[in-house]
Amino acid sequence: MTMECNYCANDGRLEKIMIEITKLRVSTVYLFREQTYKGRCVVALNEHHNELFHLTQEAQDAYMRDVAQVASAIEKAFTPGKINYGAFGDTMPHVHFHIVPKQKDGPEWGKMFEMNPSGNKQLTEEQYQDLIEQIKQHL
Repeated sequence: MTMECNYCANDGRLEKIMIEITKLRVSTVYLFREQTYKGRCVVALNEHHNELFHLTQEAQDAYMRDVAQVASAIEKAFTPGKINYGAFGDTMPHVHFHIVPKQKDGPEWGKMFEMNPSGNKQLTEEQYQDLIEQIKQHL
């Protein structure tokens, strides 16, 4: 754990860009506030590690089960044409995956999703809670 890490610091930085949904086996699920891709979530490892390969095999397996569980819930809730996965970490070096549902007639179909889309689609708190409930129903 490092206090320089947005995921570890627990100081309000994360709340500006995502909303905690729930905790799973070894991770925490967040709804990304920018919702160009309806239902976009982040699955962040609870322990601080910069790289997936730094984890034990058991921890890797548990984390990837969490990622798959969230992707399955998003698929059931929003029926996307495809789910994209992103694991970058250049600016937030903590193991986390972006789970990004994409629609065939939506933005960047056939291309990589935009990390910070120019439209910056923000919702009302009520709309965020509605998305969270839809995801939770399938977790």
